[in-house]
Amino acid sequence: MQKNWYVLYTKPGREKKTAALLTKRKIVNFYPLNSKETGLATRKKMAYVPLFTSYVFVNTTASELEQLKQIGQVLSLVYWKGKPATVSQGEINSMKQFSHNHQYIKLIRSKVIENERVTVNSPSYSMEGNILSVKNKIMKVNLPSLGFVMTAEIDTEKVIGREVAFEKKDLVLQ
Repeated sequence: MQKNWYVLYTKPGREKKTAALLTKRKIVNFYPLNSKETGLATRKKMAYVPLFTSYVFVNTTASELEQLKQIGQVLSLVYWKGKPATVSQGEINSMKQFSHNHQYIKLIRSKVIENERVTVNSPSYSMEGNILSVKNKIMKVNLPSLGFVMTAEIDTEKVIGREVAFEKKDLVLQ
């Protein structure tokens, strides 16, 4: 059986515990983190919170999904058109890169659209994925299977003057 990425819906605030239980069972899982400043003006701390609240992504076969529902922290699977929602490996990689390279990520609900794959390269910055746009220091990455767009501010000095390569045309970030 082929393994796919599925989305588990967990109890609120239990993403980390669910991921730990899945790891203990040797099931590949992922939940992206977002950095957030907390505290008072004089004592700010950086906290890491799940980017998708109550979502944990698992790489497993369809036959093992029923066993995953038996985990105490899991409420259900996320369904799309009556079937368990699957997320492509490319979208998982985009989420990993984006959450690793950016802070203060915002999620915006979007219409499900497909677009061309893009690569941004510079000596200190690299990103590949379904990038919608890089404009006014804001980068947007499309996640069509989840219906979200991730946005974050980027330091354009790192990529200014570098080319963003599309399959059919080249754009230069300005």
